[in-house]
Amino acid sequence: MAKTLSTMHLPIGEEAPSFILPSTNGYGEVNLKDLNAEGYLIAFWCNHCPFVKHIATAFVEMIKHYQQKGIEVIVISSNDVSEYPEDRPEKMTEAAQYWGFTFPYLYDESQDIAKKYYAACTPDFFLFDKDKKLFYRGQMDSSRPGNDRPSTGSDLKQAIDHLLAKKPLLEKFTPSMGCNIKWKKGNEPKF
Repeated sequence: MAKTLSTMHLPIGEEAPSFILPSTNGYGEVNLKDLNAEGYLIAFWCNHCPFVKHIATAFVEMIKHYQQKGIEVIVISSNDVSEYPEDRPEKMTEAAQYWGFTFPYLYDESQDIAKKYYAACTPDFFLFDKDKKLFYRGQMDSSRPGNDRPSTGSDLKQAIDHLLAKKPLLEKFTPSMGCNIKWKKGNEPKF
């Protein structure tokens, strides 16, 4: 299992790149500009990645709590589905149902949104404040497939709690780690 560390990033305070993307799980087309929330958690994700599968259940359970506090959650897949058919939109629909998503699972076919966010791996997390300014970018927690640490969501929980309490984060961010985004041939980012 190849690991990619997410090291390029939007600067803290940068506005969330806008997007309009189709949902694969019944939320229709989602336009980031139309959303109004206390904060926005955008995660780059895919169906087949062992890192995603490892945290999926814990992530979904953790997120339900924060959705009740006004955090809008959006999950995006940008993988090349011609080379990775398990990430096709119909498979995304199945995965969202299997994992019990209570938020949109969007498909970034052009991969333009992943590039705008400097997303490098799955999962890759971006937390924005109510003004859609980047507050946190990093790992959910230190759990990885095979390291025997439980997935608690500790890093992401701390970031969301600080955001909701309007407190700055005190600790250095640990980058996300996972499978690289599966770029279409010739579409690899230059960052």
